[in-house]
Amino acid sequence: MLRALDIRDLLIIDHLELNFQPGLNVLTGETGAGKSILLDSLGFVLGWRGRAELVRQGAAQGEVIAEFSLASDHPAHAVLEEAGLPGGEELILRRVNTAEGRKTAWVNDRRCSGEVLRRLSETLVELHGQHDDRGLLNPRGHRTLLDSFANLSELLSATRSAWSNMSLARKAVEATRNALESVRSEEEFLRHSVSELDRLNPETGEDEALDQRRRQMQSAERIRGDILRAHTLLSEGAETALGEAQRWLEGVANGAEEAGLNEPLSALGRAMIELGDAQDGVSRILDGLDFDPGELEECEARLFEIRALARKYGVLPDDLATHADSLREKLATLDAGEGNLLEQETALKAAETTYQKAAEQLSAARKEQAALLDQAVMAELAPLKMERAVFETRFGPTAAGPEGHDEVAFTVATNPGAPSGPLNKIASGGELSRFLLALKVCLRGSDQSKTLIFDEIDRGVGGATADAVGRRLKTLAGSGQVLVVTHSPQVAAQGGHHWRVQKRVSEGLTLSEVVPLDQSERVDEIARMVAGDTITQEARAAAKALLLA
Repeated sequence: MLRALDIRDLLIIDHLELNFQPGLNVLTGETGAGKSILLDSLGFVLGWRGRAELVRQGAAQGEVIAEFSLASDHPAHAVLEEAGLPGGEELILRRVNTAEGRKTAWVNDRRCSGEVLRRLSETLVELHGQHDDRGLLNPRGHRTLLDSFANLSELLSATRSAWSNMSLARKAVEATRNALESVRSEEEFLRHSVSELDRLNPETGEDEALDQRRRQMQSAERIRGDILRAHTLLSEGAETALGEAQRWLEGVANGAEEAGLNEPLSALGRAMIELGDAQDGVSRILDGLDFDPGELEECEARLFEIRALARKYGVLPDDLATHADSLREKLATLDAGEGNLLEQETALKAAETTYQKAAEQLSAARKEQAALLDQAVMAELAPLKMERAVFETRFGPTAAGPEGHDEVAFTVATNPGAPSGPLNKIASGGELSRFLLALKVCLRGSDQSKTLIFDEIDRGVGGATADAVGRRLKTLAGSGQVLVVTHSPQVAAQGGHHWRVQKRVSEGLTLSEVVPLDQSERVDEIARMVAGDTITQEARAAAKALLLA
């Protein structure tokens, strides 16, 4: 609900402070007094696009502050949270326009963009007038209005869910088809490559192992002859010579008492042991150098083939096994893809059927409720002296979407037999105002979150019709807040709170001011609206009668 509006230095306003109340708030005044400026100022702080030059002549900048109170479940909280702005029960909007045209906005003392203001305004205020294309006159919003009237949240939720499931299923089918088409284009290459790699069956680390084994065998081929000759000398010449020397010395030592031979004999014994160790070591080396020449050829051939395939596929030899797995996966995708695609296409058809059923149920409910809306609007039109007019909600096909496949439009015919058409194309100014009011009364429902503003919606009507307009505005304001700018005394008399917009001249400048009216002042103001500039006793009596009616 709009609590307060503070305007400084805009157009012909130097400073105004307005404190609005729940219920029906009425703004009256002579033509040109500045009533439209108040709406321009409110639209400015709400981010609406309006007049280019707003700053009062001679002022450095103009400023508007609007204060709203928010219930805990007010939709503005979601906008504030998404924008990262502070919330709470109180919402203060402030916007400044410099003389040079630069605009700056704040929400709860935090800088924000004009776009955030506009998004907030959609949850705070609803403006209705003869030239309003933001609300009821905009056919793009008629389906949403009908759904709200009919309370179709459950069917809408089911349709949105079915649409989401269908969209996911369609994306899955498209992704599988694209993947299959991509793989099919390289099927021959894949099958040849997998066959080639499967035949070779390379292993990670095999390249290094083969290269090391090849080097060992090539090295063994070069040194084995020398080691074999050394082994022969150790096994034959050295062992024989040492053995003969040991026997001769032992013979001498046994036949004579030569104690000096013991040490050489001990050394020879140790030498025989070391010689045996040397023979064993060389023998082991020779055993390790033994290889089949055919193994070397096989080793080299496999090593060369691994490296050739690595170059062919542009990978490192150690990555051949991983590359082979990747190619096998692609081939498996191709082989299994047709089956997967068939399953996904079946799932898509089921999702399409579910969506179609949900959309048709939603459409049937809309048409049923549209008939009730038409009856309700027609019932409201009779007291507004439009009992011969025809209001009809029409349906047409539109592209399927999350909220079904219905195009909804509110149409009117001002007289039986006359062609029907869009509200703003068929109805005259006064008729349009009454159509909008009747429709709004029927659509208001339990949503009291917005402040409703009616800008001269009673233009072109008077007498009993104006009285009916005023009573319906009062009904709308019964559990919420309505602001109405009016020239009709019958409408003004229905207000719970009344302000007069008037001009004053100060130091040669014409300024606009807004004066709250008490009961006696309301009588004079309504009498002025009845009689004009000269207020007669009869006009006052008529005003009192209207206020008591």
